[in-house]
Amino acid sequence: MRMSIRLLSLVDRLSPPRLAQAHCDLPCGVYDPAQARIEAESVKAIMEKFHSSDDNVFKTRAVQIKEERAELVKHHLWVLWTDYFKPAHLERYPQLHQLFWKATKAAGESKHSTDVAVAQDLLDQIAEIDKIFWETKQG
Repeated sequence: MRMSIRLLSLVDRLSPPRLAQAHCDLPCGVYDPAQARIEAESVKAIMEKFHSSDDNVFKTRAVQIKEERAELVKHHLWVLWTDYFKPAHLERYPQLHQLFWKATKAAGESKHSTDVAVAQDLLDQIAEIDKIFWETKQG
């Protein structure tokens, strides 16, 4: 068994490296801001339900779930920013860096807030990212 591991390692070293780009362990090439948007919509809906409830147990659970969803928004945004968008996109859309920075900051703020306006701001920023994303897919 040790011999086969060493042999595989030698083969890997002699083979030319392959470039793979993906947002997961399998290079499927599927990217879409919809993942971030859906999580952000959930954050906003939870904030709205939080404010319409008098049940403290419900409110505690809502805050926990909202924080999890906001963290997922950050994750999906960073995947797009770091794995999908390339230097050519940044040349065409110089506002991308600032836009992603603001959107991920808004996602972080959504974790610590129950203000529906914060969640709406996050959704608005994701909408801008979405527009640019689909323009890049057009060519």
